[in-house]
Formats: sequence, C-alpha cells, structure tokens
Amino acid sequence: MIKFIIRLLIFLLLLGIVFTIFSNVLIISKTKHKIYHDLSEVPAKEIALVLGTSKNNIKGEANSFFDNRIKAATELYNRGTVNKLLLSGDNRTIYYNEPNDMKKALLNNGIPESAILIDTAGFRTIESISRCANVFNHNDVVIITQEFHAFRALYISQYYDMDAIAFSAEEVPVYSSTKVNIREFFARPKAIFDLYFPGKYSRTTIQ
Repeated sequence: MIKFIIRLLIFLLLLGIVFTIFSNVLIISKTKHKIYHDLSEVPAKEIALVLGTSKNNIKGEANSFFDNRIKAATELYNRGTVNKLLLSGDNRTIYYNEPNDMKKALLNNGIPESAILIDTAGFRTIESISRCANVFNHNDVVIITQEFHAFRALYISQYYDMDAIAFSAEEVPVYSSTKVNIREFFARPKAIFDLYFPGKYSRTTIQ
C-alpha cells in the first residue's frame, strides 16, 4: 500500500511538471506574435487596458513596472493610438488602490479625466481581462503590461474572443528577476486551469 501511494505521488508530481511546462510553451507560442515593443508600430485600438500593479516595491521605492505602464499609457494616448484608458487593478483597502494610483499618475501626465475609466475589481489578471470584455464591453484593446505578463494576459483575452494585442511597457526586458519569472511560470498553468475547468470564468459569466 505504501509503495502504491509513493508511486501515485511520483506520478502526480511528474504529471504536474509536464502540465506546467506544457502550459508555458503553449501560452508563449500562442501569443508572442501579438506583443509590441515599439510605440510607433502599435496599431490603433479602441482602448488601452492598463493592468494594475503597486506604485511602490516592497522596499517602498518607486516600482518600475508601475512607472513604465503609466509612461506607455500616456504615450499611446498622446499619439492617438487609443482614445480611452481602462485602469484595472486591486483596491483591497483604503490604503491600497491600484486604479486610483494609476489615475493620479495619468492626470499628473496631462491625460484628461474624461479619457479614463476605472475598474476596481481587477484583483487578478483573469478578472481584469474578463471584466474588460464582459462588463465594460471592450474587445478591441491594447493591453499594457510587461512582456513576461503579457503572454498570459493575451492568452486569457483569446479565450474571451477579444481582438487584443499587448504593448511591452519596459525599457529593458525583465529576464533577470528570478522571483518574477518563477511566479509567472506557475501562474500560466493556473490560468489554463481557471479558464477551462467549469467555474466563474466561463465565457458566458458576467463578472
């Protein structure tokens, strides 16, 4: 009995490893052609979906992910590539509100308030994407985030039949951050699990 349990655990472990690797290969291969790095090459879209992140890192310093997303959103709007900016993120407490922080930064950059939409229920990437399509009824979008995150965001958008592309909001690709890459490596199989197993993220569910 003990040998059977050990073999079963080993089998499940190997199955999990295979599924994780498969998920990463699938998501990257299906989406890499839709990621843009040059602002001048981004085609015009209805709206930009700016995915939320903290304005400060764990050390309390300015978060380059946040700053680069704001910079990209500002430039895409000023170029006329998009007419609206949908800011989606976490607002778990009165002291932590990603969409509000993004809005303040964009207003400081001269973006008119009339061009800004707020989604305070984008607690996860999958929620930001699904709500963009199902609640705000926007499918023709530029997703603004970093490249490592854009693969997963675009894959989720494909599930919701969105006509989405992504702009990589980074001056230097984030390949050196072990923590970021490990987290994203495991977030991709979880996204597939969330999308394809019956639950609240089905295509017909309004978030």
